[in-house]
Amino acid sequence: MGSRTFLIGGGWDTAEVYEPFLRAAGDAPRIGCVIADEGDGEEQFARYEGALRKAGDCVPVPLLVPLGTRLEAERAADVDGVLVCGGLTPAYQEAFTECLEELPRLLAERGIPYAGFSAGAAVAARHAVVGGWLLDGVPVCPQDSAEDLAEIDVRPGLGLVPFGVDVHAAQWGTLPRLAAAVARGYVPYGIAIDENTLVELGDDGHARVSGLGRAHVVRPAEGDAVLVRSHAAGESIPLP
Repeated sequence: MGSRTFLIGGGWDTAEVYEPFLRAAGDAPRIGCVIADEGDGEEQFARYEGALRKAGDCVPVPLLVPLGTRLEAERAADVDGVLVCGGLTPAYQEAFTECLEELPRLLAERGIPYAGFSAGAAVAARHAVVGGWLLDGVPVCPQDSAEDLAEIDVRPGLGLVPFGVDVHAAQWGTLPRLAAAVARGYVPYGIAIDENTLVELGDDGHARVSGLGRAHVVRPAEGDAVLVRSHAAGESIPLP
């Protein structure tokens, strides 16, 4: 049946970015909320539960993964949709290391849609940009956006999308980090997503943008250059 993928760039100002995901999950769906639990997992779950319930009729279910442990894919087997939440992106990548192949296969086989919020959007990529603010020691984005890492770090992700993903683009200044990763060849191309903005992958080879901000597509150009095009809500992005 396949599954659908929804990428949210962070932010808490609009519940509407969850609505297409909830529709894809069915009527009054059970939504598994995967949270890398840094000790405040229940409080974090309450925030996502509130946002989801505001967006539509659904039953959020906490799937907490304490730091240092790994997610078992079967924990997502009895829900109608999976939302991978925000937090420290390297911690989310580490939580998925033992199910990087099994979880996407389970989602596809059972037709379970995937939504990634912030860190959850980044780890949806085959090559996940998990943080960093330096390229060969040279700053490329604010240190506050580094996710506790120094050099730009790209790690294996879930492979639900073929491009690299960065988030909080306008708010945290992360677009240059993604541009550096594309220019260096760490990812083939990428999309940096503003907060309160959704990129929804369709079955027609396009991704659709909605929400309050923009999605910034970064493609390699000749030499070490990149080309950046920003897409507003209502626009579609052709995917290779």
